[in-house]
Amino acid sequence: MISVVILGAGNVATHLFKGFEKTNDVSVVQWYNRNASSLQPYSHLVDVTDNLEALKDVDVYIIAVSDDAISELSSSLPFEDKLVVHTSGSVSVYDLDMKLKRGVLYPLQSFSKAAKLDFANVPICIETIDKKSYPLLKKVAVSLGSPTKRINSDQRRVLHLAAVFVNNFTNQLYRIGHEITESEGAEFDLLKPLIKETASKIEDMSPFKAQTGPAKRNDKKTIKKHLKQLDNEHHKAVYELLTDSIKRTHGRKKL
Repeated sequence: MISVVILGAGNVATHLFKGFEKTNDVSVVQWYNRNASSLQPYSHLVDVTDNLEALKDVDVYIIAVSDDAISELSSSLPFEDKLVVHTSGSVSVYDLDMKLKRGVLYPLQSFSKAAKLDFANVPICIETIDKKSYPLLKKVAVSLGSPTKRINSDQRRVLHLAAVFVNNFTNQLYRIGHEITESEGAEFDLLKPLIKETASKIEDMSPFKAQTGPAKRNDKKTIKKHLKQLDNEHHKAVYELLTDSIKRTHGRKKL
């Protein structure tokens, strides 16, 4: 049984705790947060603390806090030569304090506390400086049922950047689409099958080949009509920017 302490109480930390609760291979023996009251709903399941000096001796310490807090928290840990990993996509493994055995356990997924999550659909990217620590960290990831991939900090940063485009930016486009439909009383739900079909296409083909729409086919008449429909200048700017991007990608002239 691999013993673990989780540090942090955000979305990632909460889902990791719930995931580990379902496995027989990893035991979360303690959960730390600087505000222990936020962990009270779980205090009947695990020892909670807001005192770093009271941290238990375990196999792996998982720091799941905001990116800006990772380095300082790792420096504040009252021990050395223990395996400490963070869960960030954009922070280098070398940002952890060098007194520690350092690693990264990066779950490449969007996390919301209220949403159910199946770790079988969460690739976990693993990095360790100490090669001997890798097998242990991989066992932690595999215990969740996740597919794992060994990558370095540069590859992880690129994946995180790409994730912002395919997840955060895409969700913002959903929001704009929602605003546009609401403006005329149309039902956004009617777009959901299209959203699902668009996402499923890239299971079988590249995003380049999956591209459709007026910008791809250089349908100037439809593009002008859409721009005329948009009375929100922000929405219009986004439409023009993405239309231009698609045209450049597929060999068409700029708007």
